[in-house]
Amino acid sequence: MEQILMNLVAGALGGNAVAKASPNFDLGTLGNTISGLVGGGVLGQVITLLLPSLVSGKLDVGTIITQLIGGGAGGALLTAVAGAIKNRAAA
Repeated sequence: MEQILMNLVAGALGGNAVAKASPNFDLGTLGNTISGLVGGGVLGQVITLLLPSLVSGKLDVGTIITQLIGGGAGGALLTAVAGAIKNRAAA
């Protein structure tokens, strides 16, 4: 449960960070947060399934870092894709 929570928090942060870094991907604060949560949760779980050797199941430093990076990257990626699609459709 802690790993999912870490993925979600990191995803929300990653989604908002990518939107602040590039206004072309901005979905608004709520949109960035929601897409970040979804992306972080999904990619974090995919990493856990595909690379179980990186995630020990315990809360050690390696597991925490892996979950935070995976969640943040997933949140940033989904927010960037959704923002690009939204801006492309608006143009």
